[in-house]
Amino acid sequence: MNSVFSPLVKSLFVALLAVSATASAEDKKPAQPAAAKIDPAKGASLYTDGDNARGLPACVSCHGAGGNSTIAVNPRLAGQHEGYLYKQLVNFTTADRQQPVMTTYAKMLTDEEKHNVAAWLVTQAPKPGAAKNKESIELGKKIYRGGIAEKNVPACASCHGATGGGMPVQYPRLSGQHQDYTVAQLGLFKGGTRKSAEMATIAKRMSDEEMKAVADYVAGLK
Repeated sequence: MNSVFSPLVKSLFVALLAVSATASAEDKKPAQPAAAKIDPAKGASLYTDGDNARGLPACVSCHGAGGNSTIAVNPRLAGQHEGYLYKQLVNFTTADRQQPVMTTYAKMLTDEEKHNVAAWLVTQAPKPGAAKNKESIELGKKIYRGGIAEKNVPACASCHGATGGGMPVQYPRLSGQHQDYTVAQLGLFKGGTRKSAEMATIAKRMSDEEMKAVADYVAGLK
């Protein structure tokens, strides 16, 4: 009997030792830190007050109370998609989107802080904007809704929505955005300073007049 079952018993014993050793190794692994919970309240504090200890200014000084910028060259951020805002803050720290002011401050923010600020801004009510140029409103409307067929420019609405609401992460909310800011960004896409293969291709096919018309139309979307 012993000569028959001995190999089997030995195999089982070796297997048990292997399992025990694996379990012991797992026990010795350092515990992984839990993912930080996104906290919009902390984002609100950082946006409103900044962090003097790090020399980080309050976002409100450029982007206005509640993300409703009153400075035409600084974007309105209230109600912007959380995922998109976070992605842009990350992009400012890479070669995809270099801008002297924002790149400096984005690099000072932790990943958690980027999430927190974005999570707070999406909860803020955006104030409506308005189109200013009556002469170009029809051209802007035509391009936004139907594109420019002869230049192979797609309708802006196909990605940013009929009312400029955008699509989380991928495409930003455009409704009510400052005309000057929108024109500037289209120029950056066209010149390759702001990286986006999709938007660069589209912007390069548009004239300055067409960009301005679209930007003005977008400002009045609600």
